[in-house]
Amino acid sequence: MISNFITWALKNRIIVLLIAVGVTVYGIIAVKNTPVDAIPDLSENQVIIFTEWMGRNPQIIEDQITYPLVSNLQGIPKVKNIRANSMFGMSFVFVIFDDDVDIYWARTRVLERLNYAQRLLPEGITPTLGPDGTGLGHVYWYTLDAPGYDLGELRALQDWYVRFALQTVDGVSEVSSFGGFQRQYQVVVDPNKLRYYDVTLMDLNEKIAANNNDVGGRKFEQSDIGYIIKGSGYIKNIKEIEEIPLKTVNSTPIRVKDVATVQMGGDLRLGIIDENGQGEKVGGIVIMRYGENAKDVIDRIKEKLPEIEKGLPMGVKFKTAYDRSDLIEATIATLKEAVIEEIIVVAIVLLIFLFHVRSALIVIITIPISILISFIMMSWFGITSNIMSLAGVALAVGDLVDAGIVMVENALKSISGEDE
Repeated sequence: MISNFITWALKNRIIVLLIAVGVTVYGIIAVKNTPVDAIPDLSENQVIIFTEWMGRNPQIIEDQITYPLVSNLQGIPKVKNIRANSMFGMSFVFVIFDDDVDIYWARTRVLERLNYAQRLLPEGITPTLGPDGTGLGHVYWYTLDAPGYDLGELRALQDWYVRFALQTVDGVSEVSSFGGFQRQYQVVVDPNKLRYYDVTLMDLNEKIAANNNDVGGRKFEQSDIGYIIKGSGYIKNIKEIEEIPLKTVNSTPIRVKDVATVQMGGDLRLGIIDENGQGEKVGGIVIMRYGENAKDVIDRIKEKLPEIEKGLPMGVKFKTAYDRSDLIEATIATLKEAVIEEIIVVAIVLLIFLFHVRSALIVIITIPISILISFIMMSWFGITSNIMSLAGVALAVGDLVDAGIVMVENALKSISGEDE
């Protein structure tokens, strides 16, 4: 069979050349379109469900949130396993699907079940899906380099400006903030004053919530001009909270400042972020969307950062903390060097031992064509170009070269013997 194939190839050289050209063009297209990453993504095909119920202990979270969710998620098709974790104030449910299941199909099925399970949860509790990323989706970390700025101001800048701007980048699933203080208005209640003015803590909460709200009116026409009436009531500073009335005693209003102290503070923190021992930092983690090309996403992020930096306050700049593209480029460069070195070594060996240029070219040409065929197969099977797959290609090229040298040398000796 092999001899017949070789005979056919020798008789139809033009067809063989056209096939080689077609494989080369297709291979180049596959190389450009194959997703590039540093390491292979071996994480499970999962959908994460996060539910927050602050102030509750893990046992209550387990009984009233985690258990109802896990029980109602059991019937989803193509699910391998469901794992859960109950923490103080938080519940995590991990729905593990089969590897061949489309991630967005899986998220849709989970959302359908969550709509049904919502009625089993406590009032006001809404479970949410995690980002459509993977365990290796953290492709870019950055910090805000801003000497002299308050950590609370930097965290607010990160949460309300930088994060939203980066989420518009194509291929980005989520931007997670870290470090600093999440600024909040804090009402420090004096229990003795509450007892003295006969005000309950529930009354205090309800009055503050009711006075932090905008209300709509209707259209009012006057002199052929229409006016939209609304009431603006959102709290903008500490003084507005202090002046909120709670009740009236003998025509004298009792305000928040009479029973409590209002201050600006930070939310409770479970840790800090330090960079190279230089102090606390504020920044973010860019999470790549499932199935995206890591290198392309990082390049788009780098293009977006200068535009975002124009809107930052004076003296605030971005500083890269982790950039996976460096490892990706190093991986690609290693493969290029290996291929070039193998081509040079093969050419030298064949020229020294065979003294035949055409024989050397036969083996040399097979190296790039074989690599292009490998990328075509990687594209068909959805394998990314990473340090493992590219290392396999480089090792396979070495085996291919050995076989090519042996076959060419054998053919050359056979031809030489026939000529004699």
